[in-house]
Amino acid sequence: SALGAEPRTVILAVDQMTCAACPITVHKALSHVAGVAQATVDMETHTATVTFDPAKTTAEALATAVTNAGYPAKVLKNGG
Repeated sequence: SALGAEPRTVILAVDQMTCAACPITVHKALSHVAGVAQATVDMETHTATVTFDPAKTTAEALATAVTNAGYPAKVLKNGG
């Protein structure tokens, strides 16, 4: 694999996802962050599971990206 570091997975708690378009917006915000390999947003559990390259971004930066998109987010579980 071309990744410099082992990919890490983090779970973010995402608030204010109230409509069908919300997870799409959150997903878009996450996929625009450099280093994000995969993002899955679950409206029912109000979480986003993100796999990323820790050499390029951090869990906190991902939470900030989602928060900046209008959905307050915090790191729930930093899986490593």
